[in-house]
Amino acid sequence: MLFKKEGNKLIATSGGELIWIEPYGKDCLRFRSSARGKIDPLDWTLLPQEEVPVEIQITEEGASIKNGKVTARIDSQGSVCYLREDGRMLLEELWIDGRVKNADLLKARIYKARSSELFRTSLYFKAHPEEHFYGMGQYANDCLDLKGCVLELAQRNTQISVPFLLSSRGYGFIWNNPAVGRAELAKNHTLFYAEATRQIDYLVIAGDTPEEIMKKYTAITGRPPLIPDWALGFWQCKLRYRTQSELLEIAREYKRRGLPLSVIVIDFFHWTNQGDWKFDPRYWPDPEGMVKELNEMGIQVMVSIWPTVDIHSENYKEMVEKGLLLRTERGIPVLFTFRGITSIFDATNPEARKFIWEKVKENYYRYGIKMFWLDEAEPEMVMPGFEYDNVFSYDYDNVRYFLGNGLEVSNIYPFFYALAFEQGLKEAGEQEVVNLARCAWLGSQRLGAVVWSGDIPSTFESLRKQVKAGLNMAVCGIPWWTTDIGGFYGGDPQDPSFRELIVRWFQFGVFCPIFRLHGFRLPYPERPHDCPAEELTGGPNEVWSFGEEAYEIIKELLFLRERLKPYIAEGMKKAHEEGIPFMRPLFFDFPQDREAYLIEDEYMFGPDLLVAPVLEEGARTRRVYLPQGARFRDAESGTTYQGGQWIEVEAPLSRIPLFVRDGAQLPIKG
Repeated sequence: MLFKKEGNKLIATSGGELIWIEPYGKDCLRFRSSARGKIDPLDWTLLPQEEVPVEIQITEEGASIKNGKVTARIDSQGSVCYLREDGRMLLEELWIDGRVKNADLLKARIYKARSSELFRTSLYFKAHPEEHFYGMGQYANDCLDLKGCVLELAQRNTQISVPFLLSSRGYGFIWNNPAVGRAELAKNHTLFYAEATRQIDYLVIAGDTPEEIMKKYTAITGRPPLIPDWALGFWQCKLRYRTQSELLEIAREYKRRGLPLSVIVIDFFHWTNQGDWKFDPRYWPDPEGMVKELNEMGIQVMVSIWPTVDIHSENYKEMVEKGLLLRTERGIPVLFTFRGITSIFDATNPEARKFIWEKVKENYYRYGIKMFWLDEAEPEMVMPGFEYDNVFSYDYDNVRYFLGNGLEVSNIYPFFYALAFEQGLKEAGEQEVVNLARCAWLGSQRLGAVVWSGDIPSTFESLRKQVKAGLNMAVCGIPWWTTDIGGFYGGDPQDPSFRELIVRWFQFGVFCPIFRLHGFRLPYPERPHDCPAEELTGGPNEVWSFGEEAYEIIKELLFLRERLKPYIAEGMKKAHEEGIPFMRPLFFDFPQDREAYLIEDEYMFGPDLLVAPVLEEGARTRRVYLPQGARFRDAESGTTYQGGQWIEVEAPLSRIPLFVRDGAQLPIKG
């Protein structure tokens, strides 16, 4: 292997492979390699970084490059490893007999050509049995520690690929590649695989604590804007309010009852047609008057936007002619068949982003609507010939984006979807951008996007999974996160079992970054997916819909959230300034406690509050671990405990176990 130094970059070549290793921000090295003899300047969503000094050494045995706390070494055969300042190994490529002549059974970097420009690539690292992995986005796999998991690197409803990995060995790893692929965090290896890509591209960040690594990671991918105080209040939503009068009556009822309400949401099919992006005047005759009345009550309005464009939409022909829609590589150009035959606007195309914002500006923003629910943000694809109810077909290879084939670029779509609205609002003069998106990628946090966990079922199992999913999203630098309180699919407001679930979910929801109720409640219409739009609605889903006992508990939670808003706002300011998530795993605040890395159903809500939600039906006690290095006061009983122990606490239906750290004063009791 031949080495040379070019500026602050270490370059290596051998057998047609080209390798670049260079600094990318503080204590971070970026690795890129290609079998094409060139490296394309594809930063994707990474932010530019200031140049930092590095040390590059080249010898007969190999070469090294040092940036602060991290050093990369590459030997004469091309094997790469990363070390800390003290010489301890952070990360090391896995070669199986790869350096024995004529015995290349498995190299660490494998390229298999798909075309003249695109390759299937595999990148192997050695596994360590004691290592714990966190992050990677959102997977409903019931795992906070991802060691042992296989993760599809693809966007789907309820699945969000944000390819950042935080290791307990003291490094962060960014897989800077929007290609569909796979990550195997297995016992025998760690693998990152891409179905179609031009080059391998990843970054290694060194740090002494998870917090330090997060600060450096978010300096590279971005930090959220400062969230407005009103967005930290309660959001009311259901599938769906069918008319303007129905929506206003719900808002008025909240005010009659003296309940706090910050946001109310108008869900899908309020429009004339998918892709028209405007109200149906039959059911929404006076949007401007509606928004004015809601604003006078102190309530913001959020409107659902879908990226789908029906072939009968007034915008379809123009968007086809201008090339603003996704296309199929083969077959008929239809990508979605839910209540119509539609294509999808191509968010990776700058002209398409401008087009959709101009329509939204004309038909919503001018009425005073400044919040948008960016649904179907993966985007979800149901190819023609299949029934919506039973088959979802994600044929990524058959989709053509402005940026390339779906296998190469699909995972970046949600970033550009959110960018269209963030840019549009900023250009319109708005300082506060708070939108809701069903998917995300590296950097989505800097676009004012609240991410939620998709169309999840209304079960205790699902509730348990949400805790872990939300914590892994926080590790990925996305601090604005929420769920559908109560779950989306199912849930009968008259069922005692669901009433217990909704209470427990509200107790979790009040300690989520965004506090939002949504769901498609029973009873459903007989044929929910093809009934007329004016009939498409589920059962009641307001805080008073679940019986008197549940209502009294939920009402107190609404006021608890109001009291905690200043504390949450202070923590969100830190997320804005430093990239530190407000909701985070225990090990984040207690990195020296090895037990904290194993706790998956508790978390810190800011620096002073440990939350232990009840996640099992019928449970009226809860076992809680209190980490080493602090004292904790039970917010209900006032009993103080020394950290580093397990305790059993009472958890009647009206109580979520909460523990205040080191004598902090929080307004938990009214």
